[in-house]
Amino acid sequence: MRRRRILSYLLVIWMTFLLAFPLTSAFASSKVYHIPIHNEVERGLHAFLERAFKEAEENNAEAIILDIHTPGGFVNAAGDIAMLMDATDIRKIAYINKDAHSAGAFLALHADEIYMVPNGTIGAAAVIDSAGNAADLKAHSAWVAQMEAAAESKKRDPKYARAMADVSVDLPEFRAGEGNLLTLSASEAEKVGYSDGTVSNFQDLLKATQIDERDIVPIEPTFAEKLARFITNPIIVPILLSIASLGLVVELYSPGFGVPGIMGLSALGLFFFGHMVAGLAGYETLLLFIVGLALVIAEFFVPGGIVGILGGALILLSLILAGANMMQMIIAIFIAFVVAIIGMVILMKFFGKKLHVLNKLVLMDATTTEEGYVSNVNRTELLGKVGKAITPLRPAGTMLFGSERIDVVSEGGYVDAGNHVEVIKVEGSRIVVRRTEKEMEE
Repeated sequence: MRRRRILSYLLVIWMTFLLAFPLTSAFASSKVYHIPIHNEVERGLHAFLERAFKEAEENNAEAIILDIHTPGGFVNAAGDIAMLMDATDIRKIAYINKDAHSAGAFLALHADEIYMVPNGTIGAAAVIDSAGNAADLKAHSAWVAQMEAAAESKKRDPKYARAMADVSVDLPEFRAGEGNLLTLSASEAEKVGYSDGTVSNFQDLLKATQIDERDIVPIEPTFAEKLARFITNPIIVPILLSIASLGLVVELYSPGFGVPGIMGLSALGLFFFGHMVAGLAGYETLLLFIVGLALVIAEFFVPGGIVGILGGALILLSLILAGANMMQMIIAIFIAFVVAIIGMVILMKFFGKKLHVLNKLVLMDATTTEEGYVSNVNRTELLGKVGKAITPLRPAGTMLFGSERIDVVSEGGYVDAGNHVEVIKVEGSRIVVRRTEKEMEE
């Protein structure tokens, strides 16, 4: 019995030792994180990779395998991801599982090792602007330098990295004569030292890198991260803002608050959700938008217009600050504004809609004659009648017509009292007369 108790104590001490000392880290250090880099390289991808790298570091991972298949993407996002890769000491393996073009090639060059599938390619990394045209000289020069630096940092010949981004480099032996960008096949990349080997599949990669299959930890983007990647795409942003502006415009022409307003606010909510998950916008940007929206709503109760203008300015500022690129956001907002104007024109011209919201801001009722309202008597029956000026007309004065005294205005000149005058014009309460030789009617 005593012996069993001693063994129990020893077992507890041994378990405590296992939990207290870094033997768990030894197990964790054998983990290899398998992280996909697919589709476009953009800010949403950076947010996902930031989470994945942090998790790998916290668990003392042995290596990170980046499964790359991308046509490229945005230079600023690629630069941030490259900084993320350089900041970790974990072994980084780029597995080019088909194509690593443009920003994808740039990221692959930041890996410690590169492996490619037989039909994989790497290169074609010229920087282009948002319109699809070649970037200006300043941006081009900076990008070429970054490509060369990425190759040099991993002891690769920078000549080929430069040829991937600069058409002036002449490498005819790789179909990259002057005027063409360099794109290397798997065998060519291995030949020039831009690949450490060609593997048929992921299992072959594990054998080539001496990684046990049981150590692989697959990391996939969450639903929120996938949604953020979709929402923050520069093509989707103007569409989302256009839906928001159109929905809110239609709501202005509708009584009460209904589906169009919900649609508009939902689009704006998605915009901020995606940009906050991607790390582009913070709570202060969202707060700025909420304050702006509150001021616009307050304009319905506080006349003057200043509050509404300030609120609109804050909303625009919050949208611009939330974007990855200020100029792209300004263009997206302009597109949404044009869509809103077109929507207003269609609603008014083709559907005869009226701006119901103005009923709370502006008095829309009119006291027209057609509705029985008369501000003064229109004495059109006096036209052509002759009366006598009983006061001098300088030019205003009084005339006598029958037994009625009428305030009149002479056509221009002075008319002395006692002269006959003829009514030549009646404009509401303004009666214009002219001196005449006609006799006054009795």
